[in-house]
Amino acid sequence: MSRDDFNEYVRQLSRKLYNYAFRILLKQEEAEDAVQEIFIKLWNMREKLGEYNSIEALATAMTKNYCIDQLRRQKNMIHDQNYNQDYHNITFPSPHEQMERKESDDIIRKIIENMPDTYKLIITFHDIEGFSYEEIAEKTGQNINSLRVALSRARALIRDEFKKYNKEIHQVDHRHKHD
Repeated sequence: MSRDDFNEYVRQLSRKLYNYAFRILLKQEEAEDAVQEIFIKLWNMREKLGEYNSIEALATAMTKNYCIDQLRRQKNMIHDQNYNQDYHNITFPSPHEQMERKESDDIIRKIIENMPDTYKLIITFHDIEGFSYEEIAEKTGQNINSLRVALSRARALIRDEFKKYNKEIHQVDHRHKHD
């Protein structure tokens, strides 16, 4: 892979990988460091990148693994520094919490799929892929103020639909407890 081809991959993937790393690590500098580390690893294996179906999928998996390793290191450092410290707050979610999070993600994904195309497009570009309003305006031909309004409405729609779903689930659970 040539340097120019690699630079193009970096340009295309950097924002997405940063957003992904930030969601895991919750710190800007650590997310930036993670992405830089991944690009160094990818550059070092550039001769083999043609063997992969999707460099993006490879980079995403590498980012996830790197971030999880970082969290584990942080947890171990805290434990080593003060073994009496209560560090339960930085443990990984329980299987039940992971299941609830996955269910919530699935519900939100379904809500987005059923949204009007304009809302779906803006949510995907801005909140999922991390594009700026300027970039979305350039891609869609819409003005930035219209995009802001549409994004706000799309988020409100997701929030309202999610609340409705949760209310329905709790009503069903409540009925089953009294049966």
